[in-house]
Amino acid sequence: MSERSTFLYGGNVHANGIRQHYLRYGGNDGERVGRDPVIVVPGITSPAITWGFVGETFGRTFDTYVLDVRGRGLSSASDALDYGLDAQAADLIAFAAALGLKRYSVVGHSMGGRIGIRAAAARPEGLARLVAVDPPVSGPGRRAYPSKLPWYVDSMALARQGMDAQAMREFCPTWTEAQLQLRAEWLHTCDERAIRESFDGFHTDDIHVNLSSLAIPVLLITAERGDVVHDADVEEVQGLVPHVEHVRVPDAGHMIPWDNEPGFYRAFGSFLGATLTTI
Repeated sequence: MSERSTFLYGGNVHANGIRQHYLRYGGNDGERVGRDPVIVVPGITSPAITWGFVGETFGRTFDTYVLDVRGRGLSSASDALDYGLDAQAADLIAFAAALGLKRYSVVGHSMGGRIGIRAAAARPEGLARLVAVDPPVSGPGRRAYPSKLPWYVDSMALARQGMDAQAMREFCPTWTEAQLQLRAEWLHTCDERAIRESFDGFHTDDIHVNLSSLAIPVLLITAERGDVVHDADVEEVQGLVPHVEHVRVPDAGHMIPWDNEPGFYRAFGSFLGATLTTI
């Protein structure tokens, strides 16, 4: 007997002056009652739907919302939109408020981790826990983010023309056929200016200035095989956020749940208030 899907619906809210699209998993019933809902904030070229497999698993344990960051998926995008980190963090805070979430946790991957850190530093009412998953630690005077902009721009150009999973394999050689198909289908929804400005922001915007302001529980999850967060970076974060917890996921590069999905879920332990239920 196959596992029943936890997907409920996709929706839109008007928050922080834009349309924000999200996917909801699990809902607030059964054992989920009394547990803080979770907002998942994906990375730089990851529309919400590409994190659907993670949403399915989180939905077994938590009321879960996977967000399309502005300029991605079905959220607002335009030539005039501000794609900076401050605007993205304000989006996240306004999104939770628009949904009426009294207490919630944020799980942000890569760029999403930076968004979560900037948002948490503002100490918004209701934000109870933050999980930053392999967040870029680049910034002014720091080493560059290891991925290169053409990798994003070239794949997006092909996606806008129309590409299949086999063509996407050139960019993501270790992914499954289903994961490649989904990325090939949805990558064209990423606004190129949004990606360029977010990528530039990795190098011009320093999240370290926000770390000492984090008063809520923080979990840092990093990739054992990744080159985004080094051991020295972890030590620096621990110096700025003494209460931070840290877990390295073995056998995983930067796209941790794609490389080691069970290890990704194990890394959370009971940090979010309950242990994730997996198949």
